[in-house]
Amino acid sequence: PWAFSWLRDFEVGNVNLAIAILVWLMIFPTMVKVDFSRLGSAGGWRKGLALTLATNWLVKPFSMAALGTWFLSGLFAPWIGPEEAKGYIAGLILLGAAPCTGMVFVWSRLTGGDAAFTVVQVSINDLVLLVAFAPLVGFLLGVAEVSIPWTTLVLATAVFVVLPLASGYLVRRRLLRSRGGEEAVHRFADRFAPLTSYGLLLLVVVLFGLQAESVLGDPLAVGLIAIPITLQAYLIFGVAYGWAWAWRLPSAIAAPAALIGTSNFFELAVAVAIGLFGIESPAALATVVGVLVEVPVMLTLVEVANATRGRMDARAATPPA
Repeated sequence: PWAFSWLRDFEVGNVNLAIAILVWLMIFPTMVKVDFSRLGSAGGWRKGLALTLATNWLVKPFSMAALGTWFLSGLFAPWIGPEEAKGYIAGLILLGAAPCTGMVFVWSRLTGGDAAFTVVQVSINDLVLLVAFAPLVGFLLGVAEVSIPWTTLVLATAVFVVLPLASGYLVRRRLLRSRGGEEAVHRFADRFAPLTSYGLLLLVVVLFGLQAESVLGDPLAVGLIAIPITLQAYLIFGVAYGWAWAWRLPSAIAAPAALIGTSNFFELAVAVAIGLFGIESPAALATVVGVLVEVPVMLTLVEVANATRGRMDARAATPPA
């Protein structure tokens, strides 16, 4: 306990530095891979990109806020107090407003997704994230009647989105100018790829260590919070994958387009929740529950995408009547 007590106080400007370092270790190798020059070829995947942008920014944040409010402030009100419910909803809003940036490469690879399309959609979503995350979260938190410390929100967005993207871009640019070119970028990313796994494992350990008393002290709340998060994942995947079916998109485009909206940039959500409301807050606990739920849920959706790949591709190959 003394170690986590020390980590809890290891912060600057309400941003926990231990969390920040581990998040950077997780996402930096991915940021180096993001190729913004591929944005010029985005037109070839117009429908897939329209699908992922609409799902991530017009559907998912609002459906998460609605589900969280309905369950935690309404259906589960006999077991959750109103102030705790507000905090839990704030954490769910942070999860819903942060589309996946790193793990989507894993989900895309597991479903046979188009690697180039995945890079382009991540690049575009990251650019939108830079300008849309803070105001969107601020709006939804305001609707949920949660006090918004804007300075901390903007600082956390800069620390966990702007700086990693900028540093990744600069490292990539320098590697491309070297004799190795694109091959040098791949070697660099492969060399540092284990940092993603180590960073994720350590981040989970630290997060659950910091939230241990809350998790063990109120397991009912953890189970109740997990319900809207799980339903949200299946709902968003169903909407996005059904939309892809209606548009006759091939599986290599449909799967990553649906999975990026279903998954969350939980590293950012956790960090911002801690920065805004504190490590021991209900909001931070809700985002940690998101980490707990995401991987097993996403693996079931990977199985769904793989099981329906043949039918999706057959429909894409058949011209509409």
